[in-house]
This record gives sequence, C-alpha cells and structure tokens, in this order.
Amino acid sequence: MSQPDPCTSSGPGPDLRARIEEVLDQSVRPELRADGGDVELVGIDDDCIVQIRLSGACQGCSSAAIALTFQIEATVKDRIPEVRFLEPVP
Repeated sequence: MSQPDPCTSSGPGPDLRARIEEVLDQSVRPELRADGGDVELVGIDDDCIVQIRLSGACQGCSSAAIALTFQIEATVKDRIPEVRFLEPVP
C-alpha cells in the first residue's frame, strides 16, 4: 500500500514541516550556529518547495547564501526525498 503524497492540493501536512524542522535541528543548525548563522523554515508550498531564510552571519552574503542553500537542500532531500527543492527568501 502506497503512502499518500505529503504535498497535494490540500497542501503539505504538519508532519512534513516537523520532519524538516527535525533535519534542520539535527544536521544543519548546529554547524550554522557554530559560525554565527542560522536558518528558518519559512514555509512549504503545495509542490513541496521549501522556503528558507538564512540569518545571522549567513545573511547578506549572496555567494555564501547560494552555497549554503545547496548544502542544506542536499541534506534535507537526502532524508526527506519528497522535498523538491529549497528556495531562499529574504
């Protein structure tokens, strides 16, 4: 029996948001915070596109933001394959 798609016309469920937050807490935020930065989960759209916002030392440096977004995206997608991609937002 297949599991329901977490990103449907009714939108992503709270379980998906909690799973993403768990990955961020366990695998992403410790490294960012060690360097004075952080990441916020802003939202998830109906197509499983995750919006994130970098803050602290990560904010304002466009090249670092792009590299960090790709690194964070790889980590999240590795553990939650239904996520399509991450989109940095201001």
